[in-house]
Amino acid sequence: MPRDSARIHDVPDDLLAAMDYCYEQGWTDGLPVVPPVVERVDAMMMYEGRPPETVIATHPATGLGCTIHAAAVNAVMAGCLPEYFPVIVAAFEAMNEPDFNFHGSTASTGGSAPLLIVSGGVGDEIGMNADVNLFGPGNRANGTIGRATRLILRNVFQMIPGISDKSTQGNPNKFSFCIAERARDNPWPLLVETLDYPEGVSSVTAFAGGGFFNIENHGGGTPEQVLGSIAHTMAGLGVLTLGQSVVVLAPEHMRIMGNAGWTRERAQDYLFENARRSRPELEAVGKFRQQDFDRQRDPAHASPLLHDDYMHRGIGPADILIIMGGGDAGGHSCFIPSWSRARSSLMQSKPIGVCIDCD
Repeated sequence: MPRDSARIHDVPDDLLAAMDYCYEQGWTDGLPVVPPVVERVDAMMMYEGRPPETVIATHPATGLGCTIHAAAVNAVMAGCLPEYFPVIVAAFEAMNEPDFNFHGSTASTGGSAPLLIVSGGVGDEIGMNADVNLFGPGNRANGTIGRATRLILRNVFQMIPGISDKSTQGNPNKFSFCIAERARDNPWPLLVETLDYPEGVSSVTAFAGGGFFNIENHGGGTPEQVLGSIAHTMAGLGVLTLGQSVVVLAPEHMRIMGNAGWTRERAQDYLFENARRSRPELEAVGKFRQQDFDRQRDPAHASPLLHDDYMHRGIGPADILIIMGGGDAGGHSCFIPSWSRARSSLMQSKPIGVCIDCD
C-alpha cells in the first residue's frame, strides 16, 4: 500500500466505517483491523532508525518489497504497540534470507505459517508470554506480532488465500504464530546465547512451520522416556521428512532434562537417532523417496547416529531446535514440523533492533 494511501481516500471519520473500509479493500485476515491512521504509523516508525522507504524484505517471485513504512502500517492494523515493531522488522529480515525460501513457504500447498521465536530480554521488556498458554490467546505482544506478520504477507506481498497462497487446508497458526523462549528456571543456554551476537542483544528466529503436535507425557521420569514419546511423534508416517523441527519442552519436562544433566546437544542427538522409520514402513504408505535416503547419507554430512535402512527426521541432530516454554504445571510439550519435506526451507535468526550489516 502506498505511503499516502490513508490520505488520498475519502474515509468517513468514524471508527466502524474505517474498519469496514479496510475490509472492502481486502486488507484483513478475516478479523477486524485497527485503522492505520498517520499518527499511529509514525509512532510505530519511531522505533526504527532507518528511513521509511528502506526495504527490509523482497518476495523473490513477485518482486514486491516491504518497506519500513509498509510494515508499520500493517503492524498498526494488527494492533501492535510501537515497542513491538523492532521484532517485526527483524523477523522479515530473517525471512528475507535465501535459505528461508520466502516464496515456497508462503505459496505452497503445505500450509506453512511463519513461527517467530523471540529469545532474550526484549521478550520481557515488551511483555511477551513465554509461560502459561504459550501458544494460546490472551497476550497482546505474542498475538499482534504474529498477526502483523500475516497481514504483511497478505497486504504487501499479496499472498492471498486461494490465489497466490495455495495451502490445501490451511493452518490456524496462519493467523498468528509467535512466542518467546522462557528464561526462568531454564537449565540450558537461551537460543540467543548460542548465536554470535553481542552480549545483551535479543534475537528472533523465523521458522516455516507446519501443524502443531501436542505431546502428552505425565508419567515419564527420565529424559529417555520424555524424549522417546516426542521422537515417536516426530517419526509419524504422515509427518516424517528431511525438514527441520522445533520442539518446545514444557518446564516439567525440562526439569527432567536438567536434573539428569542432559544438554541441548544430547537431547538433539537422542531425538534424531530415535525419530526414524524403516524403509519398508515408508514404502508401505508410498512415502519412501530414494533421493531423500541418499541425501541423508551423503558422506559430506552424514550423521554417525543414522541407522541402516532407516529414514530419520532431518539431516542431522542440529536440524532439531529445542527450547523451553509454557507453564510450570503439566506434562505437555510440542513438536512443530517444517513446511518443507525436502529441506528446502531453513530457519533463520536475526538480532532485534541491531543492524549487523550496516556501515
